[in-house]
Amino acid sequence: MPTQAEKAEIFRALHRGPEILVLPNAWDCMSARIVEEAGFPAIATTSAGVANALGYPDGERIPAAEMLAAVARIARCVRVPVTADLEAGYQDAAATATGLIASGAIGLNLEDAGGDPVQHTTRIAAVRRVGRDLGVNLVINARIDLYLRQIGDPATRFERSCERLRVYIDAGADCVFVPGVTDEDTIRRLVEALRFPLNILAAAGTPPIPRLQALGVARVSVGSGLARAAMGWTRRIAEDLKTGGTYDLMLQSAIPYSLNRLFETSRRPLPAMRRPETKLAPG
Repeated sequence: MPTQAEKAEIFRALHRGPEILVLPNAWDCMSARIVEEAGFPAIATTSAGVANALGYPDGERIPAAEMLAAVARIARCVRVPVTADLEAGYQDAAATATGLIASGAIGLNLEDAGGDPVQHTTRIAAVRRVGRDLGVNLVINARIDLYLRQIGDPATRFERSCERLRVYIDAGADCVFVPGVTDEDTIRRLVEALRFPLNILAAAGTPPIPRLQALGVARVSVGSGLARAAMGWTRRIAEDLKTGGTYDLMLQSAIPYSLNRLFETSRRPLPAMRRPETKLAPG
């Protein structure tokens, strides 16, 4: 079994491998084990999926400690590297990075939410410093939301995005994430302009994975898509039980109870969550 530090380097290398890195985003141990069993070399988490499952809206409304505890459970249940969606760092990126390493994960998404790029470079640098100090060189996926939130003049959005992304690359990011971009031309231009690992979010209109690989994309993730699809089926089944009085949808889509075997193998003990010296802000 690789060490946590070795897992970080394995995951980092996957961004520059011959094949595109495909990351289904899990929100609990069951979804993570299903993804691992399907043969994926690494697992990402979804902030929205984790937050919603624990009774919070997305957008740093969940306390950082609860998010990190969920990440720790997921990391304990799988053997592959786990990278976590930690939004904008929950007010204190250094403390959050410390908690992330204690959880057993090896990387994170860190978003600027369309805010101040100077402030975000400070977050990236803080995460990089904490990882090196604690012996796990965290894999940082720096996210911008100019396209997702349709911020600013569309005529200059591409140039402003590239400008921000280059700053984050210089600050120490390992990959850059541009959710909201789905058209092939913009994706191709981003790859050519940056010449750096690029993460694209799978959404309506996103080119298929083989086409993204042909365009030079290094990483594709599904965000909250997998969790929302599961909840969509749950809602349909609930409606069928309530209004139709049948079990058809539930029986057609149910995974056999034999899936219980995924948790009968040896499980690593849940890592002790070291309390960061800097107090985590309540999300």
